[in-house]
Amino acid sequence: MDELQIYQSEDGALTLDVALTDDTVWLSLDQMTVLFDRNKSTVSRHINNIFNDDELERNSVVAKNATTAKDSKTYLVDYFNLDVIISVGYRVKFQQDVKFRQWATRTLKQHLLHGYTLDKKRLSENALELQKALELVKRASALPTHRAMGAGLIDIITKYTNTSLWCSGQ
Repeated sequence: MDELQIYQSEDGALTLDVALTDDTVWLSLDQMTVLFDRNKSTVSRHINNIFNDDELERNSVVAKNATTAKDSKTYLVDYFNLDVIISVGYRVKFQQDVKFRQWATRTLKQHLLHGYTLDKKRLSENALELQKALELVKRASALPTHRAMGAGLIDIITKYTNTSLWCSGQ
């Protein structure tokens, strides 16, 4: 999987690390059980029915990826693309699926239009840390012993901070 996005429900109760590859999102069976608030058996049954009904072709919508489990062993795990996620969502009739589909559509659209997606929360947090660091350097450079070195350093950090703040939308 190429890129990782974070999906969080509006109430903050659900957070999923979502793989974004080949212009679609991917979830494992375990992640779908969390998303739909159903057990593995139920989600697996729906997935099998989707393939048995020829709704989707398994080879086109399933990818095997090496995943390290809690026991530190590596396993090949099936990941299902957005088509499967949507189909399972319709079958379990769960409202959270609607919110996830809307999020996935926005994320994919942004990724397709811009060639990338931004984690705005992480950028915002990093920008705040950068602002704090800049203030610290400014105070340190005000000391007589650091003035010459501090001026150049402040200039570099200020330019970097401004670029970072611009990227984060602050």
